Amino acid sequence: MGQTVERDIEVERYTGVFAHETIKLYLYFFVGFLVPFSLGHPQYLVGTVVNATLILAAIEMGLSRKTLPLLFAPSLGVLARGIIFGPLTPFLLIMLPFIWIGNALLVFVISQLYQNKKKNYGIALGTAAGVKTGFLFSAAFALVSFSILPPLFLATMGLDQLLTAVAGGLLAIGLHKAGITKLCF
Repeated sequence: MGQTVERDIEVERYTGVFAHETIKLYLYFFVGFLVPFSLGHPQYLVGTVVNATLILAAIEMGLSRKTLPLLFAPSLGVLARGIIFGPLTPFLLIMLPFIWIGNALLVFVISQLYQNKKKNYGIALGTAAGVKTGFLFSAAFALVSFSILPPLFLATMGLDQLLTAVAGGLLAIGLHKAGITKLCF
């Protein structure tokens, strides 16, 4: 009898945690998709919110199979809206795999350095933002060099990425430390 009650309590506890994480995951996904889709501009605001969402997911959930859809949501929102790059939106299709990898690098580095290795958040954020920006700029530079993309992508995948990743990281840690995400989810 006692084992059955203990097992039932464990099942309820697991179900509650699973439901909580699932709701949080869906909300992060919708924010990641809807902000670029509905707002579109200004890019610094959209990029900051998107990066904050990715970093909050990294801090609170890590990089795992269940968080992978979050990596795709922002660029799919941009593509669906088709306005951020205007007539250059078809070029965004070429960059999508690189953007997804850049988002994965951001989430992975934050998760590894801050969560797993307990490094200072500023160091983790700076490293993650630098890795993401370096990767995206390198990809854009190569594609521009081969005349596959227009030069506009160098700024967009360079300094803009760095600034929005750092701003998003500061917003994310502020929300996390203030416990805002616990109140919302």
